[in-house]
Amino acid sequence: MPNHEPLDETPAPSLREPLKPFLLAFPGPLRDQLVGAVLGGAKVSTTGLLAEYEAEREELPPVGERSALIDSDGREAAVLEVTEVRVLRLGDVGLQHAIDEGEGYSSVAEWRAGHERFWHSDEMREALGDPEFTVDDDTMVVAERFRVVELLDAAAGAKER
Repeated sequence: MPNHEPLDETPAPSLREPLKPFLLAFPGPLRDQLVGAVLGGAKVSTTGLLAEYEAEREELPPVGERSALIDSDGREAAVLEVTEVRVLRLGDVGLQHAIDEGEGYSSVAEWRAGHERFWHSDEMREALGDPEFTVDDDTMVVAERFRVVELLDAAAGAKER
């Protein structure tokens, strides 16, 4: 006798909980470059302004937090896990952190010049709500280290790393 039980039309549950977005720079060429560096394994750290966390009323990420790396098109590219969070003076950022940002910097001065261009940009000043914002050695920054725990590829499915 055939089974005539009704089909369950409930959507399948998501394989994972929604993750907080991990945003690098603003959408566009710089974000694309940074996301590519993360996906390629060169970028394992990033630096943000403590003032940005304060302006957005956002707490610092705890070690172990997982988030979704977002590309310029708003797609999730990878799942990242925070492995270290340090709050320090901009003047105390060291060479290893600068190198681990995966942007090709070979000195702290070069790293800092690139970051100052970004932090002094109109977009960043607007995000901070301060059109005159500038950084100096005493500006507090958030230095994060992370690792890729999963690459996300909508076309080919997820790949564990």
